[in-house]
Amino acid sequence: MNIEEKLIKLAKLIRYFILVSTTEAGSGHPTSSLSATDLMTCLLFGGIFRFDVQKPEHPNNDRLVFSKGHASPLFYAQWAAAGVLTEEELMSLRKFGSRLEGHLTKEFNLVEASTGSLGQGLSIGAGIALNAKYIDSLPYRTYVLLGDSEMAEGSQWEAIQIAAYYKLDNLVGIIDVNRLGQRGETMYGHDLAAYERRISSFGWETIVIDGHSITEILSAYDKALKTNGRPAMIIAGTTKGKGVSFLEDKNGWHGKTVTKDELPKALAEIGEVDKSIRGEIPKPEDLMPDKKPSGTIKEISYAHDKPVATRKAYGNALKRIFPAFPDMVVLDAEVSNSTYSEIFRDAYPDRFFEMYVAEQNMAGIALGLSSRGKIPFVSTFAAFLTRAHDQIRMSQYSDANIKFCGSHAGVSIGEDGASQMGLEDIAMFRALLESVVLYPSDAVSTEKLIEEMAKHKGIYYIRTTRKETPIIYSSDEKFHIGGSNVLTESKEDVFTVVSAGITLHEALQAYEILKKENIFIRVIDLYSIKPIDRVTLKCAAEDTKAIISVEDHFAEGGIGEAVRNSLAEIAIPVYSLAVRKMPRSGKPQELLENEEISAKAIVAKVKSLVGKM
Repeated sequence: MNIEEKLIKLAKLIRYFILVSTTEAGSGHPTSSLSATDLMTCLLFGGIFRFDVQKPEHPNNDRLVFSKGHASPLFYAQWAAAGVLTEEELMSLRKFGSRLEGHLTKEFNLVEASTGSLGQGLSIGAGIALNAKYIDSLPYRTYVLLGDSEMAEGSQWEAIQIAAYYKLDNLVGIIDVNRLGQRGETMYGHDLAAYERRISSFGWETIVIDGHSITEILSAYDKALKTNGRPAMIIAGTTKGKGVSFLEDKNGWHGKTVTKDELPKALAEIGEVDKSIRGEIPKPEDLMPDKKPSGTIKEISYAHDKPVATRKAYGNALKRIFPAFPDMVVLDAEVSNSTYSEIFRDAYPDRFFEMYVAEQNMAGIALGLSSRGKIPFVSTFAAFLTRAHDQIRMSQYSDANIKFCGSHAGVSIGEDGASQMGLEDIAMFRALLESVVLYPSDAVSTEKLIEEMAKHKGIYYIRTTRKETPIIYSSDEKFHIGGSNVLTESKEDVFTVVSAGITLHEALQAYEILKKENIFIRVIDLYSIKPIDRVTLKCAAEDTKAIISVEDHFAEGGIGEAVRNSLAEIAIPVYSLAVRKMPRSGKPQELLENEEISAKAIVAKVKSLVGKM
């Protein structure tokens, strides 16, 4: 049996697996899977793909990302054809408790990243390819299966641009142009030339083929492998529902399976299936990345008489801790001179990657790097991370290890105005499952918390500020995830003020003003907003008559709600001072006053409560 004959037999087997598993599930996307079956059969079993199925984490394995994550029946079926999955397990598709979920997730160990929100896979693949070319220096390749509908997503074009910029000739995209989306024809239908013109204009090698011709597919992969200096995109014309006449190129079948009554007819059209045949995937060369040994890091040193912006401490910290965390990689969205990640860039240029003003792609790249064991630190203005929320949201389903830094947060940035202020970021990151949200108030706490972020796996967010703030901590102060610090405390404390970041300094000023009038408040630095220090807050609730939270963030989803939630079982009033007016341009102090989150506003709130006692 020659290679083409075997590939045809394997494609029939995969189509069989797709149909029987989705019909058994009663839901799924068989037609979207059938259109790309020949493309994936040739990739995995045509001598192109290099992968050790016994060692799926081998550093030099080729990597396959399904950006069209709804084609999960194809993904599982191809691995069944490789002997990794049994037909019995395939029949558990979409059932509760099965690792074969409706859209691809990391529950199945051969999935590189959870996908299903369209337009993200190419960024993830670019991150994996970036790792191979510039960090691990390994020859493995990354392949990304794309759907034609998702080519309308702007994030795709962000990824296309950056892949060309970094000359990722180890990245191959495959567009399954099957013409039909969920509700009808896609933007360009079967106009393959439209895709070719656009993608080639970005500097990619483009290869237009019949996506059901074994000969053309193999030839396209061969050409992609020989492409140097730029990524390659295979633009494959396909038929949705290929192999079953009553499904082929028919609208209305997206996300719909054949019934059990229709299944025999569908299988008859596929033809005789050899259920004993299995595809073989050649193994990669047994190459390993060069590992840098962990080193020691310097002590933190800041003069207590000179204020320092926490955003600058972020850059200082990255440079300082890198020797102890050699898997770190730093990404920035063309604001490194403001986030101060440029300090790291200048010290370790080979571990810094400019992502330009394309935050969605930056988050996807970070996920790709994370999937290969790197520790990406990602920075931009806090306001602009919100546009990457979907990519950040999806990363929680991929067991990601990504550290985000949002600088220039809050009205305290001043004259730049509302569009730049980042007043939703705490809420956004708090909402992610098992995320960590940190908000330091000075340079020392920033550096200490950056070090903690690097030590622990997961999605971490640290909020930094534009304005210089006084150093309030000594270099030997301890900080930990889930902690807080009580900065002022006495038996005479009437109320507790809980704050973090820029408004913590306002709270400390308020303390000094009130103390002169013999009114004492407890001030807590809630530097870890999530997880929150319930123990310390509970003690404060038991010792004082009310809690006042103060934050440079919208009230919804911020510190006040976090505090209130943590004290839900305790009968104590919790008052929230937060940004509640539409912000304007102005001096930082003017804006803090206007939003009533300044020292003056805190004093007024405390006095009003004292007057009611």
